Amino acid sequence: MKLSRRMVLKGLGGTMLSLPFLEGLVPRTARAADLGALPYAIFFRQANGVASAQTTSELGAEPERFWPRTLGALTAASSAGRAVDVLKDHLADLLLVRNINMKDYNYGDGHARGAMQGLTARGPVVEGAGGGSESGGESIDHRIGRELNPQQRDSLVFYAGRRGGWLGGPCLSYRSSNVRRAALHDPWNAYQTMIGGPGGLTPEAREQLLVRQRSVNDLVKAQLQSLQQRPELSASDHERLDLHLSNVRDLEVALSCRMRADQELILQQQSPGYDSTDGTEVLATARLHMDIAVMAIACGTNRAAVIQVGNGNDGDTRYRDPDTGQLMENFHYVSHRRTSHDSSGGIITGSDLLHHHVDVQFARAFKHLLDRLVAYQMPDGKRLIEHGVSVWYNDLGNGPAHSARNVPFVLAGSCNGFLKQGVYVEASGGGNPNHNRMLNTIGTAVGLRNAAGGSLDDFGDPALTKGVLSELIA
Repeated sequence: MKLSRRMVLKGLGGTMLSLPFLEGLVPRTARAADLGALPYAIFFRQANGVASAQTTSELGAEPERFWPRTLGALTAASSAGRAVDVLKDHLADLLLVRNINMKDYNYGDGHARGAMQGLTARGPVVEGAGGGSESGGESIDHRIGRELNPQQRDSLVFYAGRRGGWLGGPCLSYRSSNVRRAALHDPWNAYQTMIGGPGGLTPEAREQLLVRQRSVNDLVKAQLQSLQQRPELSASDHERLDLHLSNVRDLEVALSCRMRADQELILQQQSPGYDSTDGTEVLATARLHMDIAVMAIACGTNRAAVIQVGNGNDGDTRYRDPDTGQLMENFHYVSHRRTSHDSSGGIITGSDLLHHHVDVQFARAFKHLLDRLVAYQMPDGKRLIEHGVSVWYNDLGNGPAHSARNVPFVLAGSCNGFLKQGVYVEASGGGNPNHNRMLNTIGTAVGLRNAAGGSLDDFGDPALTKGVLSELIA
């Protein structure tokens, strides 16, 4: 008789695993402790383009403030003074990619076009719908979850910023054509969702419970290991005891995949800024979401996460000017260089520099994510950042023009050696759309495959040129 793997939890006062009856066995196909070493992808989205070199009729030439000075190996000198200089501590783990071009679909609005095809590489369900647009296909994060996550659970989707607004708030992740996914907004609720709920316990009670549970696990392991030394046990019995020890290890992983009680309290106190229009609070919320995403990935419960900051055009958020300490105009105004959501408003003096200040703040938030990934040491001795790829990307190439060309992609992590590191490269494809091939490359790195079992090469609009970007592959 074959027995299914099981755990028996006895109340909230303590946790005990039932001792296996030593006959029959179900082979183990996966262990929770092993899942943390699998490749993953985290997508961090910024709206409105970046402060890159461009010429506008209103303000004339604007200097380059985002990209490094030269292609090739990333150095402190080549990135000095640019927004990416914030990431100088992680240069060896970075892959910067220019010349990523989206298709200029008729979404009826540049922000809808950029946001809704950003992770789908698909055009609109209804052309020209503007703020009422929806994407015509599944997003890459959802496909990673559907095909690669344990139990095919959904990818994590987080949102920081004021509810509603342009494009209805969260607008990046899609189950399928015209089926947009909701997002986790409040970091405290997101954390509770990840760990399975608070169970009605105070932080102090939860901490006591964790200590007691770990003590029980140590006792159970010691007893089982002693039992394994007994000579009268058969090979089948030894295998069953090994399975039971695996259950204990899995429970230890689950217990360690949550914060200490004091950390939970801090998270609960800091979370209320998630619905703010103050850019400092909004990005602080994004950092909390990053902490939760990294914990989930390190624990092997998820292999894809999306973190969106601000609504479709981030038109509610006001970031702070570091030179004055004051809140700027909302970011959409700054990106337009005018005091309006179109071209009718007055020019905002120095708005290209203000846009650069916003880029720097997003770079600092992305650095927070990378710092967290570096801090996790995995069982194979590697840092968590090396196992996957984190992507800071944008909806647009730049601000005033709402360009679909040269959309910034900053990648960190090699996905276990699959992607190049420490370089700034130019993607192939010239002026033709190649954004879908960027998503194919990321999907392949994480482990997605096409129907024939080869590299993912057909994600997105089937009318686009298929394939991956080989110049990104190590």
